[in-house]
Amino acid sequence: MSTLDLSIPDGSHIPIEQRTPDEVTHIGGVRVVPDGVSVFNPAFDVTPNQFVTAIITERGVALPPYEQTLKKLRDS
Repeated sequence: MSTLDLSIPDGSHIPIEQRTPDEVTHIGGVRVVPDGVSVFNPAFDVTPNQFVTAIITERGVALPPYEQTLKKLRDS
């Protein structure tokens, strides 16, 4: 399960890649926002766990309690 890191305690410890502002300030190489506009462009966000009902992995579906079921899938 290469996409899950079971060593971190919670989502606040997940490093989030910041992408280049040009991805949202330009279309086809043409600037579409005024100069000086600041941009926050994370590659992804972290969904709070109360909104997750299942985690689908390449090894199967994990259901709560995730700490146990993800470890079981990892070790299978």
